[in-house]
Amino acid sequence: MKVLVIGSAGMVGRKLVERLGREPDCLGASIDQLILADAFPSPVPQSLASVSSVLTLDFAAQGSAEKLIEQRPDLIFHLAAIVSGEAEADFDKGYTINLDGTRLLFEAIRQAGLKEPYVPRVIFASSIAVFGAPFPDMIGGEFFTTPLTSYGTQKAIAELLLADYSRRGIFDGLGIRLPTICIRPGTPNKAASGFFSNILREPLSGKEAVLPVDENVRHWFASPRSAVGFFVHGATLDLSKVGPRRNLTMPGLSALVGEEIEALRRVAGEKAVSLIRKEPDPVIAKIVAGWPTNFDASRAVGLGFRAESTFDEIIRIHIEDELGGHLG
Repeated sequence: MKVLVIGSAGMVGRKLVERLGREPDCLGASIDQLILADAFPSPVPQSLASVSSVLTLDFAAQGSAEKLIEQRPDLIFHLAAIVSGEAEADFDKGYTINLDGTRLLFEAIRQAGLKEPYVPRVIFASSIAVFGAPFPDMIGGEFFTTPLTSYGTQKAIAELLLADYSRRGIFDGLGIRLPTICIRPGTPNKAASGFFSNILREPLSGKEAVLPVDENVRHWFASPRSAVGFFVHGATLDLSKVGPRRNLTMPGLSALVGEEIEALRRVAGEKAVSLIRKEPDPVIAKIVAGWPTNFDASRAVGLGFRAESTFDEIIRIHIEDELGGHLG
């Protein structure tokens, strides 16, 4: 199997590649070639170094899409994106990467298939940002997509393209609508949702964190470990069971910011909680107010996708995966 990971230097991309290195047969077949692609150099797992190649390129630049699929990968993970806050702040950049780059990739696959039969599987990282307020108490599988951010709009358009290209038999695609991934390791990024991770990650390492919204803000979460599991499961799933509705809302945990903080208190104590400083940010609060808060993900669960059920579990996963099992 030839596997292409676009966005392999990003957080989820790195963790996906790490899992492929640890469990090279997790995709149901051995990896004969692993192609990593990002705007930044991607780390290569030692166990797959002999079959890996790294492309460092601008995803949306002319000719990049053709270069990405030059080796005709059987499986393509499309994780490349400009994150929510940055896509809202930089209109041109968001549409160039999140929409134009995606369309160029899909079209390059189509053109390659016109020359010689080629129908890869494409697993696309979408987002719950495709939904916009007003919301019901729980968003079911029939709820329409009316995003209220540029990022959500870009993802929603890409979802439609993925469904249509799949319907036409150009590729076999699946859109994975990710919850907000928490706790993100590393340093804060430009995602408007970054504070959900910051208020846990920084205190767990003995550092101060800023909370820009009210504790009564509710959101939908899953861990990085679950996110990787979504993509691996999607890569091996019998897509005939999915049918024509090719974009799935992933399972997750609906929780208040205050419940996050209480879980932190239970796991790490009052000292960690005391490092959270409230500093209201009306711009972030407005963006977050337009996001969904709770989902009925029974369709994805019925297809075998799984996520955490408590924030204590999410925090403990971060401690295991990022802190060596010990608090900072």
